Amino acid sequence: MYPYQYDPRFQNLFPPGGGQGFPPPPPGGGQGFPPQGGAQPPSSPPPAFTPTPKLGSGGPSLYAVDPGAISGCLYRYTYIWPRNGRPYWFYPTFVGRRSVAGYRWTGSFWVYAGVDVNQIREFQCV
Repeated sequence: MYPYQYDPRFQNLFPPGGGQGFPPPPPGGGQGFPPQGGAQPPSSPPPAFTPTPKLGSGGPSLYAVDPGAISGCLYRYTYIWPRNGRPYWFYPTFVGRRSVAGYRWTGSFWVYAGVDVNQIREFQCV
C-alpha cells in the first residue's frame, strides 16, 4: 500500500467548519487519519497513461463543471485539467455543491486535497 500524507500546503482549501461544501480538514494535524467517513486513498498509483482532453482546442471552457457530473467519478481515478495550473490525477471521495475533495497524486504518493468545481476546466474518470 502506498503511504499518504496530509500536505499543509493545501490547508487553506479547507476553511474551519468545512465552509463552501468541503468536508472538515483531517483531525490531528492530518497525520494518520482517514478523513470524514473513513474514505481511504487508493492502494496503488494512478494509471500510467495520461488521458487526452476532449475539449479539442485546449482553450478555456466558458462553463463551470457540474458537481452532478463529477459525482460519477467518486472512488475512481480521475484526471483533472484545472483552469490554471498543471493537470493531475485525483481520486474523489466527496462531492459537494461547489467543491470536490479526495486524494491528489503528487507523483510519489496520495495527499488529501480539495478543489472548487469552478476551478476545473475538464475532467475524465477511468
